[in-house]
Amino acid sequence: MELRDIEIFLTLAEELHFGRTAERLHVSPARVSQAIKKQERAIGAELFERTSRAVRLTTVGERLRDDLRPVYRGLRQSLERARAAALGKMDILRVGMMPSNAHDLRAYWDTFRSRHPEWGLRIRHNGFIDPFAPLRAGDIDLLVSWTPVEEPDLTVGPVLFTEHRVALAARDHLLADRKSVSVEVLGDYGVIGSTTPLPGYWEDAFMPFQTPKGRPIDRNHTADNLDALYTIVAAGEAVNSLGAHVTRYYTRPDIVYLPLHDAPRLHWSLVWRTGAENDLVRAFVQVVRDLGTAAL
Repeated sequence: MELRDIEIFLTLAEELHFGRTAERLHVSPARVSQAIKKQERAIGAELFERTSRAVRLTTVGERLRDDLRPVYRGLRQSLERARAAALGKMDILRVGMMPSNAHDLRAYWDTFRSRHPEWGLRIRHNGFIDPFAPLRAGDIDLLVSWTPVEEPDLTVGPVLFTEHRVALAARDHLLADRKSVSVEVLGDYGVIGSTTPLPGYWEDAFMPFQTPKGRPIDRNHTADNLDALYTIVAAGEAVNSLGAHVTRYYTRPDIVYLPLHDAPRLHWSLVWRTGAENDLVRAFVQVVRDLGTAAL
């Protein structure tokens, strides 16, 4: 099995959706299907159950996923170390970004690189579905996450940046002409929840379960990525709340952004697995402490 085919299988095992897998890996859905069929022929059993509504791993597929994950992770890390060595780097700090504004944080990245030319720096997107899994699996060293994070095996470091919150609504929504809105409107129209359960305290910190007046904020729809979330909002089926950086990074003709004037600021902090803390993590944490928190 080729390394790319392993990557396709493991990504599909995570996404359970051919289209999203293809989009994430920048290949065609046909390429994904071809790779899986090739693997199934070689193994002699189906790896996925496919219906018109869902894709699920078979028992054989689950076993292969569990066996391949550590192998693939080790191979990828070996290749990364080899590339770093070819560039004269000793190691690479891998950062997962849950927000989409890595460009706003250039001062931190540039300072780390200038202080530690012997190390590389890799920045990648980290989704909000099973958000801490990449840390626990050893795929990243640091995660930029909203707080609080109250996980016994994770350490929360300094705040990287804070920002205001905005409500998202369709361009033709009843709220669209307002200058700003209250968190109470989230209880009026309902919001979008995650397709899989999130830690309750963590979800509540980003999207509260109640308005300031104690009314429930219903999750009328679910989404597993921002594109799906924006599609639901643009259709006028819900409103939602996000950090204000999206007003600059996600400009859309069918969406309006309304400041939430009574919402607390979002705090985005560095998080790492306590047992995996190393010199690279400590060095980047020191950079953030030296430069201070950015207010965006």
